[in-house]
Amino acid sequence: MKNARFRLFEENGKNVYNETKKAKKGVNLLVRVLFVCLGNICRSPMAEAIFKQLVRKENLSDKIEVDSAGTGDWHIGHPPHEGTRKLLDDKKISYEGMVARQVVKQDLADYDYIIAMDAENLGNLRKMAGYQKTGFIGRLLDFVPKSQISDVPDPYFTGNFDEVYELVAEGCDNLLQKIKEEKLQ
Repeated sequence: MKNARFRLFEENGKNVYNETKKAKKGVNLLVRVLFVCLGNICRSPMAEAIFKQLVRKENLSDKIEVDSAGTGDWHIGHPPHEGTRKLLDDKKISYEGMVARQVVKQDLADYDYIIAMDAENLGNLRKMAGYQKTGFIGRLLDFVPKSQISDVPDPYFTGNFDEVYELVAEGCDNLLQKIKEEKLQ
């Protein structure tokens, strides 16, 4: 019979003690990525869906967690915008279960990569962070070096979901490659 002291550190046959020890030593067991736009109904849920699909294709779902949020609160609880849903349906990319939520200060500490869609949201995230230790905060198009623009346009106002898809898809692909190089080697 195992010593009761050691049984406390086992959960479903997994040695929780060793996992906790690794986490305390700074070994990141899960890379967490948060995509952020204004209302969390167009760009960031599109990025979340695309990135999740890329992660699944590379068999990294057990290593990378993906979510999205908005800096504004107008659409909390709503599904992605119909233009985003239509485009994702056409591309056969799942957005099942996605509903808008607002980014909270704790997200900035909990996520390794906080990816804003534009300068306005980037500024809001940095302002929210203040002097708090955070994960990487940057723009998605920072990962698209050949892009002529720095911000992913907001299709809520432009109506151009196809352009946004192309930018987001390239940015997500490049971001995943960077995460694999930095965190999963």
